[in-house]
Amino acid sequence: MKKKCKLIAEIGWNFIGEINLAKEMISAAADNGADLIKFQTWSEKNLKSGSWDNDGRREIYKKAQLSEEQHLELTEHCESKKVKFLTTIFNKADLNFLSKINPEMIKIGSPEVYNIDLIKNCLLKFRKVIISTGAAKWSEIQQVARIKNNKHMIFLHCVSSYPCKAENVNIPRMEKLKKYSSEIGYSGHFPGIDDAIIAFCNGASYVEKHFTIDRNLPGKDNKFSILPSDLNNLSKFRDNFLKMTIDRGLDLQECELDVLQNARGRWNKN
Repeated sequence: MKKKCKLIAEIGWNFIGEINLAKEMISAAADNGADLIKFQTWSEKNLKSGSWDNDGRREIYKKAQLSEEQHLELTEHCESKKVKFLTTIFNKADLNFLSKINPEMIKIGSPEVYNIDLIKNCLLKFRKVIISTGAAKWSEIQQVARIKNNKHMIFLHCVSSYPCKAENVNIPRMEKLKKYSSEIGYSGHFPGIDDAIIAFCNGASYVEKHFTIDRNLPGKDNKFSILPSDLNNLSKFRDNFLKMTIDRGLDLQECELDVLQNARGRWNKN
């Protein structure tokens, strides 16, 4: 029997700094089939100067950054809903604290796929390190794959386009990642769930989709995030896909015996 794929609901900064809204999103994701709820860990003071200074993103970064106390508060809420708290790390300074919250797993986002030092340090602190590969050159992925202790790394195929058009999803690339990762997954930015369904069918162990409870909330990520009803449909597909791929052998099954015994020979042959 195939291993059940884990669904990651990426809240990220969709909660726009409102902790009660973050909790509401956690609850909605948990109630609709998510296994892990992902946020992002950063400090706005570490943000370099850039285009985000003029387009409003710096303000959102500052508003949506999580304190240590808020990390713990959201972790506890996840535990109360029987889902796992997960976050994306950007800075080594957060390693010790985050490894105490969830030593099982950490996420390296696509913007840090080239950051070999951060990845190596995460491998020392966490049992699994999930690495998104959006906007990464293939040579960079190969370089990451050469890191020692790489059996604990899980590559997620990702296309860093927000939102991502169907013709750019590039699922065949996910298949190529299997050469470098014992498990592979998918982090998708296509509106809706079609891309995630295809990822399930192509062997993804983890599927991550941006999640919201209201697409009218501020921030561009809320606009293309999936809703609770989408997540529920995705979860049902995931569970049915797992059942449908159980190997029942080549012969007829017990559930077919009634037709075998009572339907054959019902009609004259001439």
